[in-house]
Amino acid sequence: MKPYADSNFLVRLLYELPESDVAERAISELSDAGGLLPITWLHRVETINALHLHVWQSRQPGQVRVTPEQALAATEKFRSSIADRCGLVSASLATGELEDRFEVLAARHTGRRGFRTYDLLHVASAQLLGCGSFWSFDRKANALASLEGLKTLHPKKSPPLSS
Repeated sequence: MKPYADSNFLVRLLYELPESDVAERAISELSDAGGLLPITWLHRVETINALHLHVWQSRQPGQVRVTPEQALAATEKFRSSIADRCGLVSASLATGELEDRFEVLAARHTGRRGFRTYDLLHVASAQLLGCGSFWSFDRKANALASLEGLKTLHPKKSPPLSS
């Protein structure tokens, strides 16, 4: 079953954060099986911003310390992983198809459950790429993926949100 990972998952491969060990294990198993994770334009922009956002967040008490230099190194590691095809492979989606699928998901779920734009875009992307599983550590993203019939990395930790 081809997986799709959101940016939340990818950042855990680039920084030592809670659940990084789970992400590493999932990637290792995928790699051992010869599988690849699709990486779209959304992953590229959202992951790079998230890497730098951790610099700002690290100023808050109790957060993992990330320096600007670490963010730049992680950005380069992310780019080279795509270029070297180390488990990540660039994938393209037609904007019109993504918008159409996004609108369907928004109409079906957002008014009742309050999903964010990025969650809808990632789940729509997973569907359009023919992925059967969704890897994230975000509860709401997993809830949406589950509602749409995708298997999640931690189904017991991410029950669908109540209506």
